[in-house]
Amino acid sequence: MVLSVLEEMRIRSLGVIDDAVVELSPGFTAVTGETGAGKTMVVTSLGLLLGGRADPALVRIGAKNAVVEGRIAMPDGASAVVRAEEAGAELDDGALLISRTVSAEGRSRAHLGGRSVPVGVLAELADELVAVHGQTDQQGLLKLSRQRAALDRYAGDAVAVPLAKYGEAYRRLRAVAVALDEIVTRARERAQEADLLRYGLDEIAGVEPRAGEDVELAEEAERLGHAEALASAATAAHAALAGNPEDLEGVDASTLVAGAHRALEAVRAHDPALAALADRIGEIGILLGDVAGELAGYADDLDADPLRLSAVEERRAALTALTRKYGEDIASVLAWAEQSAQRLTELDGDDERIEELTAERDALRVELGGLAQALTEARREAAERFAAAVTAELGSLAMPHARVSFEIRQTVDPEGVEVGGRTVAYGPSGVDEVELLLAPHPGAPPRPIAKGASGGELSRVMLAVEVVFAGTDPVPTYLFDEVDAGVGGKAAVEIGRRLARLARSAQVVVVTHLPQVAAFADRQLLVEKTNDGSVTRSGVKVLEGEDRVRELSRMLAGQEDSETARAHAEELLAAARADA
Repeated sequence: MVLSVLEEMRIRSLGVIDDAVVELSPGFTAVTGETGAGKTMVVTSLGLLLGGRADPALVRIGAKNAVVEGRIAMPDGASAVVRAEEAGAELDDGALLISRTVSAEGRSRAHLGGRSVPVGVLAELADELVAVHGQTDQQGLLKLSRQRAALDRYAGDAVAVPLAKYGEAYRRLRAVAVALDEIVTRARERAQEADLLRYGLDEIAGVEPRAGEDVELAEEAERLGHAEALASAATAAHAALAGNPEDLEGVDASTLVAGAHRALEAVRAHDPALAALADRIGEIGILLGDVAGELAGYADDLDADPLRLSAVEERRAALTALTRKYGEDIASVLAWAEQSAQRLTELDGDDERIEELTAERDALRVELGGLAQALTEARREAAERFAAAVTAELGSLAMPHARVSFEIRQTVDPEGVEVGGRTVAYGPSGVDEVELLLAPHPGAPPRPIAKGASGGELSRVMLAVEVVFAGTDPVPTYLFDEVDAGVGGKAAVEIGRRLARLARSAQVVVVTHLPQVAAFADRQLLVEKTNDGSVTRSGVKVLEGEDRVRELSRMLAGQEDSETARAHAEELLAAARADA
């Protein structure tokens, strides 16, 4: 399988590095140099390229910003290429160019394949391109959650499939439990709400308002309150239009209009214009007659009964009492009543809903217990294989008698789920607590690696775990920062040998201070400062031949020209070449 390869990085104004280019080998590259020379800036630079946190304190003093550029050769069809192209990136002769800029003020910019992208896009690519391991990663392995995640990652689909089913059931159970808890804990509030709604609905039902009734009664009250004035006005208007039958000499509008109409009718035949006017006067007469008739009827029908007015005002008072509490008008009151009736139905159904949710919760707990049991069994099977593989690797890392195992346990919890006849605590990842144990030598009891492993042993366990992962879930590039901390002698040689073997299937970059490890590298890079304390373009160089022997001698004895150290360095290189 063809994997991607980190070919080179250019680092400018980052920490002690002024301007340097790091050229990497497709196989095993060792980065060495004096303490404080800036070796860890290689790790920091790669972290920035892969979406790591931008720390403005890393910007070299006096510089406006720090820039890291990387070139990664990508195989055709790689998923990382697809994701990069989705972000608008373009490959440069089959290589992906990545750039990260960090300003002294803290601003950060990322570019991928010539396009500006969010930093999160770089982080997405990181999981597929590079596995970075340093002292902080070793500390992370001490966390139980990380150990369980490592086991699950190794197990692959054997755990991922039941874990996905478990996760779905777990989320459903949490949702049901929250809904049930909400109903039960708010039972008193909901009962109070129901009582208030019933009171309001009963009050409205007692009044029995009709839609628009408040408007009708307001108009009627206004009319009844001015009945005498309205009747007097209507009578006077009728008399003016149609006259008073008792007043034989009175002149009214109807009589005058009728006289005007007769006068024009007598001569209308002589002029069409005058005939049209006569017709219009005739229409006026008809209209006056109609209005006069309606006025007479209005006056006769007008009810001036004070009892009716009292009844209307009493009804209006009852409606006003409702509008003060439940709405601006009767239409709003009726709308409130409709909504409240629906809400009351919901509240009255709480008991039934509690029964339904309780039954669903109990069923989900049973289902979750079964899925958790299947997940535990899958983890136990994978743990045996994983532990055996890591133990075998430790044998190649100068720990031939060490034994690694996993303890998979559960915690009893009466509020949990039943698994294997016990009620145990559960969470989003199952019911298991997974802990990696180490017995460093025969007769030693297995102990958690946090307590049973020294710094050097922990480094080797970390490396062994990663080597096992490389066989099941390969990553194109591995970057180890001080993975050999606390190790020396034969163990250091074995670590170098194992890293070289890992480099046969992946790119391996190691920041190291051990010559036994560096000797196994396909390429060795030296990071060195100039007299002013900075690392310039010439400060990161590939060591070959005599230069490499001198650097290994320095690492061995602190003396580049020591004949003994040189002999030992040449011996290390020869042994490494023979092992390859």
